[in-house]
Amino acid sequence: MKKQIVLIVVACSLNFSNAQDIPQSQVPSVIVNQFSVEFEKATDIEWEMDGTLYSVEFETGWYLNHTVWYNEEGNIVKHIEDIQISKLPKAVKQKIKSDFSNYIIDDFERITENEKIVYRLELNSLIHQDWNVVVDSKGKILSKTVD
Repeated sequence: MKKQIVLIVVACSLNFSNAQDIPQSQVPSVIVNQFSVEFEKATDIEWEMDGTLYSVEFETGWYLNHTVWYNEEGNIVKHIEDIQISKLPKAVKQKIKSDFSNYIIDDFERITENEKIVYRLELNSLIHQDWNVVVDSKGKILSKTVD
């Protein structure tokens, strides 16, 4: 299971890297309408065409960044969002506290894909190697790479 999730994250990273900027007028209205309903407070909106998917980068309150990929039917395929530390599940916080006690969480995101949620954390230390860690909502570390 761990390998599958890591492979999904890596594959999606590769899949979503050839985007081309497009004006909103080139985005199908079903997608623009769905986006407007789901993220009515979005600002700094930028659209891209990424293979057969449409991605949109935007901000919401407190300068929280989002990237959302839509399929042609207007369904969300993937959503990466900055979150506040208070939104991290307790199990994630406990795992980081126990396994990375000398680290500071510098950046954290919630990634939702195919109804599965994982958290990507950037952990920094003045005395140890920095890490990028992907953790599921139950606190299980799915991947750990040097930053």
